[in-house]
Amino acid sequence: MQRRLHFISGLPRSGSTLLSALLRQNPRFHAGMSGPVAGLFTSLLTEMSNRNEFSVFISDEQRARVLGGMVDNFYGPETPGEVIFDTNRSWCARLPAIGKLFPDSRVIACVRDIAWIVDSIERLVRNNALQPSSIFNYAANSTVYGRANGLVGQDGMIGYAFDALKEAFYGEHANRMMLVQYDSLTQDPERVLAAIYQFIGEPAFKHDFDNIVFDASEFDMRSGTPGLHHVRKKVSNEPRDTILPPDLVRRFDGDSFWRNPELNRRGVRIV
Repeated sequence: MQRRLHFISGLPRSGSTLLSALLRQNPRFHAGMSGPVAGLFTSLLTEMSNRNEFSVFISDEQRARVLGGMVDNFYGPETPGEVIFDTNRSWCARLPAIGKLFPDSRVIACVRDIAWIVDSIERLVRNNALQPSSIFNYAANSTVYGRANGLVGQDGMIGYAFDALKEAFYGEHANRMMLVQYDSLTQDPERVLAAIYQFIGEPAFKHDFDNIVFDASEFDMRSGTPGLHHVRKKVSNEPRDTILPPDLVRRFDGDSFWRNPELNRRGVRIV
């Protein structure tokens, strides 16, 4: 059976785990939290580059077979579902390769205001005050400003994903990408899921937004950040005040570029 492959990417703490938990309600779909496939993909790309003295013996056709075969074999017959969604923030930086290897695939990129992403991560840190987080290399002596700087730096958890998102949004392969805003997903999940199904060309499915099943607590404990992938049983959007200092919130004003229609020159679908 030929299975279809799609990708979930975008910014951290922006609803990708919730989206996967909803999609997997469809028995035809397989979806989960961020996994190792993108890392394996990148490692193979690197090892087949000119840094390897034997790369002279590797053609682009062979590279394509190795990379495509790795993804196909990772999701072997033991993986249920006719449609596979692989999640990783780095897929936005791989749109040219995705276009060559998986021309029918689409990328669903989850987005959220940067200040609220920082706020969400900061809440995790404070909720686990006795357990320094792996996100910050288990450092226990930083401040909210130091943690924010690390997150949004070029190689930070947010910074890298944000740059990759912009690369995809403004790039020549933007037509294979859809942006899903966190507030839209949590406020009107039925509309968002309907738009996704239309975008990937799949028949509609009735989802249950009041009974979501997803548990990654063991992974989160091992990673030193309990609650990192927690998903509430019911989809909801609960207004709250930020715990960030006002000057830190203002620092990210204007970063939500996807909200400016004038910048959407590729006509990316945004819900």
